[in-house]
Amino acid sequence: MKWLVTLLVVLLVLLQYKLWFGEGNVGDVYRLRQEIAAQRAENARLKDRNAALEAQVKDLKSGTAAVDELARSQMGMIRKGDTFYQYVAPPAGGTHAAPPAVALPGNAGAKP
Repeated sequence: MKWLVTLLVVLLVLLQYKLWFGEGNVGDVYRLRQEIAAQRAENARLKDRNAALEAQVKDLKSGTAAVDELARSQMGMIRKGDTFYQYVAPPAGGTHAAPPAVALPGNAGAKP
């Protein structure tokens, strides 16, 4: 009977060793769960980004309003009849007053 108890204790120690220090131990499981949570957050962020890009592609394919908006915001283009305002920042460290912002109509270069 004593040898049976000894055998069970040794078996319990071996199983505990594998649980805490062997392959797939508790630390590995904890680390993997954190990596899964981080990957899920990254996937959600990328899914939102992809949805926004898909909507932008759909808008670009469907009409000219999206193209016009992109040309204005990203390329600084203006349309005929628009008023263009440009702000000139004062020079760094200077005491000179900057000239006021200049407003030019969109067709400023056109001759009457």
